[in-house]
Amino acid sequence: MASLSAALGTEIVFAGNFPTGYVPVGLAEQDSLKSLGKDPALKVLNDRPWNVETPIHLLDDKVTPAEKMFVRNNGLLPENIDASAWTLAVQGESVPEEKNYTLAELKSKFRQYTYQLTLECGGNGRGEFYPPAEGNQWGQGAVSCALWTGIRLSDLLRDAGVKKDAVYVGYYGADAHLSGDPKKESISRGIPIEKAMQEETLIAFQMNGKDIPLAHGHPLRLVAGGYPASVSGKWLKTIAVRNKVHDGSKMESPSYRVPIEPVEPGERTSDDNMRIIESMPVKSIITFPKSGAEFPLGRTLDIRGHAWAGEESVSKVSYSIDFGVTWQACTLEKPVNRFAWQHFQAQIKFPKKGYYEVWAMATDDKGRSQPMVVPGWNPKGYLNNACHRIAVKVS
Repeated sequence: MASLSAALGTEIVFAGNFPTGYVPVGLAEQDSLKSLGKDPALKVLNDRPWNVETPIHLLDDKVTPAEKMFVRNNGLLPENIDASAWTLAVQGESVPEEKNYTLAELKSKFRQYTYQLTLECGGNGRGEFYPPAEGNQWGQGAVSCALWTGIRLSDLLRDAGVKKDAVYVGYYGADAHLSGDPKKESISRGIPIEKAMQEETLIAFQMNGKDIPLAHGHPLRLVAGGYPASVSGKWLKTIAVRNKVHDGSKMESPSYRVPIEPVEPGERTSDDNMRIIESMPVKSIITFPKSGAEFPLGRTLDIRGHAWAGEESVSKVSYSIDFGVTWQACTLEKPVNRFAWQHFQAQIKFPKKGYYEVWAMATDDKGRSQPMVVPGWNPKGYLNNACHRIAVKVS
């Protein structure tokens, strides 16, 4: 008991009631994060399946390192993966015949590309909706922008052959359904053929110059930046070229769909009033300083962060310290490539001592800005792109 208390950093209250052999949740989460190769400061939302959120101040890196990347899974992690025996099948109504490739063939037969690509969970920010929407109550940390290396999906599709009637590309992975039933899919989503043929849509086998970590899809995954991360299938085993919208698991309503016409908060709506999420909305986060920072009057506060806009680019980022009454421009960098987030920074001086909130607002190249408050409610709590804000105290 003394050892457990020391590991937790505090006394275990009601230690006399402690079950024999029990591992405290606090330690179990730390061990779980370690097993996933994650920073212990990340937050475990649940472990079956793994869903792990990154505190925003840990997203300060321009390129997200593996240990700080959020995890969003729908099924169970595959076991006993043998990359040397891994194969990828290309099949479906819109290919002449099924074609199979080994991982070695993918690496040797096709030209390799590296892009920095933003992946954001469609439910990022769900915890801010009221009434609460279904699903994990994510804060704003279910986003990342790592370097992905692989081959273009378009090159693979051209090699396999694509019929003129192709409209969608779906994926199937090796992750097992939570029930353990091999006949059930954990998730099998897809993208329109136009998205599949974009240069930056990759079949990736490396992340940040190394083999993709298991939690993120080793040894092979689809990466389609700008769309909800659920379309970027992990542990990729099959690409299906479809002559209709893909009908795999989590393609059905209301999964990854939002209302076409607004609905009253807390109410359901018909499937006819739901559309599949494609491009993610414009958004930004302040990654430095950490919310709650305190500093003396007269000192300039340097802020920085990232902004992204799905299929579009970010044209400007502004900040406010007076709850949105006035806005000042931040310095904004261009993206290193399409679908990479853009970095911003600003220097702020405060007029007097006291409590402030620093708000950030990004605007995309079509003139659409982040809302100052949580946008329209939807049954699954998707696409919350309200302005991010941090608290600061000037003393």
